[in-house]
Amino acid sequence: MASPAFEPGRPTTSEILLSRLLEKTLRRSQALDTESLCLLAAQKVWSVRADVHVLSLDGNLIDAACLAVLAALQHFRRPDASVAGEGVTVYAAAERAPVPLSLLHFPFCVSFSTYAGAAGGDGDEEIVLLDAGAAEEALRDGSVTVSMNRHGEVCQIAKLGGKPVDALTLLNCAMVAAERAKELDELVKRRLKEDAARRDEGGVSKELSAENAR
Repeated sequence: MASPAFEPGRPTTSEILLSRLLEKTLRRSQALDTESLCLLAAQKVWSVRADVHVLSLDGNLIDAACLAVLAALQHFRRPDASVAGEGVTVYAAAERAPVPLSLLHFPFCVSFSTYAGAAGGDGDEEIVLLDAGAAEEALRDGSVTVSMNRHGEVCQIAKLGGKPVDALTLLNCAMVAAERAKELDELVKRRLKEDAARRDEGGVSKELSAENAR
């Protein structure tokens, strides 16, 4: 559904690379506090899985998928539980309010497409494009993905083949990624806050309707 280039039922190289990039960005960077998922040491833990469903591929899939997964992890609420000795009690939503996951930081993927420009006095001029579309990605000579959180901490840098990138260009990409990560972090927080406000309004409306019915 996402693109005619994908075959149903067969993972492509792009899907495998995307999965690895997301794993390195979110899991290996310890964005999620895995210790908070433990109920009984070496016996019972919460298992968290994020599935990304791509409806339409129009470029920059890595950044969009990472943004979606981070928003989903922040939005998700797991059932509350208590531990007494060797017993674990998991409470329904009606008994106890579900609790959010413990996220230590929020790393975002910022991808850059590189192109060989016109020849200059010191060699080929390199053109770098942020947030490239599908047509622009088809013409690029290379790509770089920088995973960074709002504090400017680099979680990973992925250079998946293509033309080599100059060190100064890579440094400039990291500086741009730092600002981009702050923008994406604010965007996710704002949208989650708006969603929470709508849910609160919906809950109040239902309570008023039930009260009026009585």
